[in-house]
Amino acid sequence: MKRIIIPEEREALFDLVEGEEILLSGRCYTIRDSACKRLVADNSLPFEMKNEMLYFAGPSPARPGEIIGSCGPTTSSRMEPFFEFFLSKGVSGMIGKGPLSKEAISILAKYKAVYFVGIGGVAAYLSQFIKASTIIAYPELGTEAIHRLILKDLPLYTK
Repeated sequence: MKRIIIPEEREALFDLVEGEEILLSGRCYTIRDSACKRLVADNSLPFEMKNEMLYFAGPSPARPGEIIGSCGPTTSSRMEPFFEFFLSKGVSGMIGKGPLSKEAISILAKYKAVYFVGIGGVAAYLSQFIKASTIIAYPELGTEAIHRLILKDLPLYTK
């Protein structure tokens, strides 16, 4: 099992092999359907995407005194239409759940990006690996707002 801190250890992403278990720490950004559509339609970037990691997730609201509510990966195949947009902006990788199409895998290879698979159905458990959360864009989208997260040893698999 490898530990990787992003974006600082971005180069370590190139040495991963499929099926490898990793513990991911560092910064990432949540994004889901509504925010994806808005970013592409507006061709706007509320944060610098170069060398960043996207987490396909829509965190539930935090309870009083908590950092975040449940925050597990959502189905990545729904985000595939946006892969080219994100990767062309320099995104290093994406976290989600489920398989990807051959086309999506080809796009990841073209940009030398990585896809991490998170464990589905355990969103409350995965929240313990999130040490900070800040909404940085589209608060009006509720759970689909873009959050900047700080992770500490989030368990993932390479795909």
